[in-house]
Amino acid sequence: MKLYEKLADDIEKSIRHGVYRHGERLPSVRQTSQQHRLSITTVIRAYVLLESRGLLTSRPQSGYFVSFEGDAGERRPLELRPSRPIPISSPVDVSRLVLSTLRSIGVDDAVPLGSPYPDPSMFPFEKINRHAYDAGRGKAQWGVTDSLPPGNAQLVRQIARRYLETGLAVDPNEIIITVGATEAINLCLQAVAKPGDVIAVESPTFYAMLHAIERAGMRAIEVATDPEHGIDVDALARIVASQSIAACMVMPNFQNPLGFQMPDDRKRALVELVTRHDIPVIENGVYNELYFGDAHPSTLKSFDTKGLVLHCASFSKSLTAAYRIGWAMPGRYRDQVEKLKFLNTLTSPSIPQIAIAEFLERDGYEHHLRRVRKAYAQQANLMKAMVSRFFPEGTRMSNPAGGYVLWIELPPKVDAMRLYKLALDEGITIGPGYMFSISEMTYRNFIRLNYSSPWTSEIEQAVITVGKLVATCAR
Repeated sequence: MKLYEKLADDIEKSIRHGVYRHGERLPSVRQTSQQHRLSITTVIRAYVLLESRGLLTSRPQSGYFVSFEGDAGERRPLELRPSRPIPISSPVDVSRLVLSTLRSIGVDDAVPLGSPYPDPSMFPFEKINRHAYDAGRGKAQWGVTDSLPPGNAQLVRQIARRYLETGLAVDPNEIIITVGATEAINLCLQAVAKPGDVIAVESPTFYAMLHAIERAGMRAIEVATDPEHGIDVDALARIVASQSIAACMVMPNFQNPLGFQMPDDRKRALVELVTRHDIPVIENGVYNELYFGDAHPSTLKSFDTKGLVLHCASFSKSLTAAYRIGWAMPGRYRDQVEKLKFLNTLTSPSIPQIAIAEFLERDGYEHHLRRVRKAYAQQANLMKAMVSRFFPEGTRMSNPAGGYVLWIELPPKVDAMRLYKLALDEGITIGPGYMFSISEMTYRNFIRLNYSSPWTSEIEQAVITVGKLVATCAR
């Protein structure tokens, strides 16, 4: 199949699934060209082909609009396939959520360089809260059935549409709404592995993924990870050849704490490896929207042909952390994840789903993201420049391609836990490296800093102070 034919087929499926409705405008030719990494000529040929199929209409100076109205000529809402009945035959042991190891970072008035969360000042709370208020007024009594899995159809449609606009055609029926990405990851892990199984993870890796493995009674094995290119696929292949691996858990784009964007060839190689061995891979994509480059990054999901990639994401890092709305696209494990969602938490709240869906549809999500990306890229450069200037010789740091955290290797004599306590005495929090490995000593002289807050003299002075404390610890 030629490239323009494949693009046309992907868009047609989205139109017939209701992701795009009659009368709605498709992304511009230039935008589609950039996000799908295709030539403008290829996109134009795809749109012209869709016109010939009676699905699009071109309007001079305006673009291409959907002309398909469905079999009955009605504008029907997205209808998700009914799920199979869920057999419930035995009690479920639901482990409680792990307490954050960063609770101590929530010290009053502390400078939050150690926070794992984005600064909330960049989020459009007022607009989203207004949509939530309108949703609450629109229906006096919300029942449990309104928020049962897979989730609100309007939000599912908007998520599927967002993926298509950024280069990945997905079946909206695969999407399951969850309480943040943390729940999505936990559900996917439960769906593919059992207690005692071994799960391969990056090293260093985000501590919440290690908590999920521990909570499920599983064991983690760390795989060497390059700070610029991601997990070492050859090293993972050697591990797979020597022992049984139930699943992999990775963050291929703007990984926390390293910040890299895995190149497409390495993503493809990773998917090919797990496909050969029939190993599921849980992809954490919570930072995918926070890129610093010109185009949206690809996903492992985009290279998956066997349904082995369970893609998880949320709006907590890009839009609002307050509502805790995430989702999973679990591939061949979709039905099992939906069942586990029902057994674990029953529902996800309806009003937050509707509020976010309304914002995505009406209030310029892409414009908001461009503003956030620009700010984070500038603040990343400022943080790197300050660390380079005020931290002692022997300090090295990552080069984030997106996200909002910087990974720093300190001189060998520095103990990150001692530094953490000294900084806290100064009213500054940092993320000590011991949290990012199953061995507390692996990253004992590493720290993670958060640069999501707008740059102020207070933050600048805090970075200078940490640099002085590092120099003291390095003696």
